[in-house]
Amino acid sequence: MPEELTNCSLCCCTTTNKIFMVVFMISLILAILFGNLLTLAVVSGTKHFHTPQGYLKASLAVADLAVGVFVVPISVYTEISLMVYNSMPEWTTRNSQTSPFHPCSFIGPVFAGCTLVSITTIFLLTIERSIAVLKPLHKESVITKKRTSILIVFSWMGSFFLAISPMVFSNEIALEYNPCSRMCNYALGSADFPSRAWKILLLFPAFDFTLLGGTVVINIISLTTIRQHSKRRKHLAETENQSATKPTFSDIKAAKTIGTLTLAFTASFTPIAVFVVGNVLGNEWCTFSFFAFWILTTNSCWNVIIYGVRDQKFRSRACQLLTSARLNTASKKTEYENTVNGGKTDEEAAKQP
Repeated sequence: MPEELTNCSLCCCTTTNKIFMVVFMISLILAILFGNLLTLAVVSGTKHFHTPQGYLKASLAVADLAVGVFVVPISVYTEISLMVYNSMPEWTTRNSQTSPFHPCSFIGPVFAGCTLVSITTIFLLTIERSIAVLKPLHKESVITKKRTSILIVFSWMGSFFLAISPMVFSNEIALEYNPCSRMCNYALGSADFPSRAWKILLLFPAFDFTLLGGTVVINIISLTTIRQHSKRRKHLAETENQSATKPTFSDIKAAKTIGTLTLAFTASFTPIAVFVVGNVLGNEWCTFSFFAFWILTTNSCWNVIIYGVRDQKFRSRACQLLTSARLNTASKKTEYENTVNGGKTDEEAAKQP
């Protein structure tokens, strides 16, 4: 079994590939932590973002942050152990059915649950933006902070219930460290492939694509409405009555941003759905599974990039926070130099005999 683990796919065939993979994973952790902590700082520290949309973006950032804190580090630890000791940790040779305290029993549902949270949050963001675009006069009364908070709580509860449902409703499904994807994944606890087990496994792509499909349709409707509004604005003079029933420029920009988020997540999730269906049909697709799972994982650091490119207010506030942090660091360094050198900088102290 250990030999099988060490020679599983293209990602870990050579020492160079293994080093590159570990460097990639560590870089991904840093990018996820930096991007999503910055998003949370902007949303929580700026009154402009204390809105239903801001709450949803914060929920999405927390889900992505959990991937960087819990999911990727376990893969880094395992791969570094392989490089240093030339063998995987012992728990990777077993699954959650044969080990009472298997790490994947926690990591697997976290990854699945956070992925589902991301999908449901993007769906809720799309609904929120579509109401702002299609029914601007009803936006304030329909979309409230309280309702949004309740929906966020339900999305987290529902997503994590769905994430643990394979183990709850089937004794044949376990969690294991997959030698192909280099992650904790759902797997069959036995060699057989009972029909009930594959139906439960197919529940994930079915649910995900249902939500993503609905999200894409709603985005198309919203973007079509925005396009029609832009055409009318070119041909008709703006009147007070007309402008009162049309979406604001801010709502239009936000709708386009959510559309970009949807496109990015759909592109990153599609390979996983293809792999799950193929796996259920009996295809192993070892190398493909590695790329599929890690493409999905990299999506956890893309949201802040999309916000920064598409949302000028977010970009400005993020730059202010980063500049402020840099100035605070420089100020503390100066204070330290003054304390150590009696009010002189390091350069002045060095010149003094």
